[in-house]
Amino acid sequence: MRLDKFLAHHLGISRNLVTKVLRAGQVTINDELIKSGATKINVTDVVKYQDTVLEHITSKRYFMLHKPQGYVCSTDDPDHPTILYFIDEPMPERLHSAGRLDLDTTGLVLLTDDGQWSHRITSPKHHCQKVYLVEVARPLTEDLIATFNQGIKLNNEKALTKSAKLEILDKFHARLTINEGKYHQVKRMFAAVNNHVIALHREQIGNLKLDILEGEYRPLTAEEVNSIGSAIK
Repeated sequence: MRLDKFLAHHLGISRNLVTKVLRAGQVTINDELIKSGATKINVTDVVKYQDTVLEHITSKRYFMLHKPQGYVCSTDDPDHPTILYFIDEPMPERLHSAGRLDLDTTGLVLLTDDGQWSHRITSPKHHCQKVYLVEVARPLTEDLIATFNQGIKLNNEKALTKSAKLEILDKFHARLTINEGKYHQVKRMFAAVNNHVIALHREQIGNLKLDILEGEYRPLTAEEVNSIGSAIK
């Protein structure tokens, strides 16, 4: 890889700024001062910016994030802060969320740079389970358990949703497990039964359960990464 491209990704700056950084003598490769952005580097080279080593990324990355309200699941947004605010990793912009959450929804987000792995989570044909805690505006009734289990006709959709498991916790709170990921699906399902979601929190994807505090993130273990395939129904 060219040095200027490597620096642009790691430092999150433009190629023009990279050129200024190099000219200012702030970059070394194997302790040798380098000023040419065209210099080729490989994974064995030690690249330093202002005496800080910049890590080479040689393998796919997988993270769990506990998303707070008010953040969007994208790498760039002109109006709202993104979830990358919480990620202290090299080249965070290469990560994407495997199943987005709305601005006002909290909970589990999985971040990766492995497109095939995230496809196993988001593709409807894989039926990867997602579990949500839901707070609604109107009281829940026991007959809704069967309604959700049978599938619900969403507005502007021809087919029913796949069978979903509704567990009523109290009059205004429930745990909902779905096996697909239609646009705003949970909110639309409750709207279809004349209710309104006022708070939504995702606590599980496949076999992965949220186990960190709001605003925190952590890497997934190899076992957790591999569990996604076994969680497909």
